Amino acid sequence: MGEVVGAGLVAHVPTVVLPEEVRRELNNGSDFTLVAGLEQLRREVFEVLDYDTVVVLDSHWATTVEFVVTGHARRHGLFTSEELPRGMSQRPYDFAGDPELAQLIAGRAEANSTWITSIQDDSLPIFYATTNVWEYLGRGLPDKRWISIGVCQTADGEDALRLGRALGQAIAESDRKVLLVASGAMSHTFWPLRQLRDHEAAGAEHIFSPEAYAADQERIGWLKDGDHARVLDTMPEFLRFRPEAKFMHHLMMLGAIGEGDCTAPARQYGEYENSIGTGQVILWFDRPEDGFPAPRPTPIDPDYARQTAGPDLTAAG
Repeated sequence: MGEVVGAGLVAHVPTVVLPEEVRRELNNGSDFTLVAGLEQLRREVFEVLDYDTVVVLDSHWATTVEFVVTGHARRHGLFTSEELPRGMSQRPYDFAGDPELAQLIAGRAEANSTWITSIQDDSLPIFYATTNVWEYLGRGLPDKRWISIGVCQTADGEDALRLGRALGQAIAESDRKVLLVASGAMSHTFWPLRQLRDHEAAGAEHIFSPEAYAADQERIGWLKDGDHARVLDTMPEFLRFRPEAKFMHHLMMLGAIGEGDCTAPARQYGEYENSIGTGQVILWFDRPEDGFPAPRPTPIDPDYARQTAGPDLTAAG
């Protein structure tokens, strides 16, 4: 029987893969603490724990008619970001996948009244919410498998939790020990282009608004206390501050580890930092002594109809 052996909300900002001299130039002579935080997280968790597979809940990969999980045996190539090609260009990546686990995750879709597909296409794009965290946490650990799951842009918080439940159930059915990485930010409003270069340093004074900063800090405090239920209960309030991907990367993770039943406290790596207006943090949840709570069952949804042939993709545009 498999299990989740650790989980975390992990910043993936492009800044972390820039050369150190460029980072220091952007941050008034000091390096960003997210870099040291990722390096420490690797030393204390990814190089130490007994695990087989890392599942990245990728806030940059927006699907439309279903959740998608990568089902490749291996992914490798050179990554250039369509968003920031000057800062992330021709960056090599190479890691084993986990097709068996991907199929198990997709197989739990109907039981959770949702739609999940495993895709093995070698031409499937990859995103820096996966590659940046792999560069710090996975490079040089060739025996570890990595797969990614995208967020669905037509989904809401309940859909994200259903995906997480399916993920947690599939892990339990497998023989895998898994780390979950919710790769993304908290509040996520960028400064406008003509103001942006005045707000590239890490200091919290550069967060887009004092209200967004306060909302992030409040939730960081709750997560450090293990109060996941309060984070879930106040999601409508948090959505006012436009968390990245509607915070679905985090909700998907929580769905896999018991939602509000989970009381695992967070350990923080590095400081809470700004990235051109957005709130960035690394929070890690260690496996409780008796394990994370089992995923909650999804109640029967009378409006759910299994579309075995899939939607009409010609209508998407």
